[in-house]
Amino acid sequence: MDIISNSPLQTELAGKELASTLKKGDVVALFGGLGMGKTQFIRGLAIGLNIKDAVSSPTFALVHEYRGEIPLYHFDMYRVSTWDDLYSTCFFDYLESGGICAVEWSENIEEALPKNAILVSIERMEDENSRTIKIRKAVQSNEDTCC
Repeated sequence: MDIISNSPLQTELAGKELASTLKKGDVVALFGGLGMGKTQFIRGLAIGLNIKDAVSSPTFALVHEYRGEIPLYHFDMYRVSTWDDLYSTCFFDYLESGGICAVEWSENIEEALPKNAILVSIERMEDENSRTIKIRKAVQSNEDTCC
């Protein structure tokens, strides 16, 4: 599915729409550079999951937990570059928790993503405020390589 977003609110609404299709254990892997709207998209996921907590980027915490009927675990993998870094986030424990994991900077851990992850790529269009949001199912297999 491809979505054109012309504002942060439309990016949030795209996340809310995706949330209506998610189930316990799903992983949403976000790809895109700085300022593309990854956190805004995850705010929409949280709204769609009826989570009342304010969503902010977990850049320095690496993971934020948001409580709801289905918990949302929001990861920022910007600083993750090795398997040791990845293990220090407890990422694999969260995958088994029954919540939904939303992962910013997934390009840094692409080889560690579950084979059934939902891939969300956000790219800037010619207009500074417009984005193309591409949502796909992963098809790669997990190899013993990472980062």
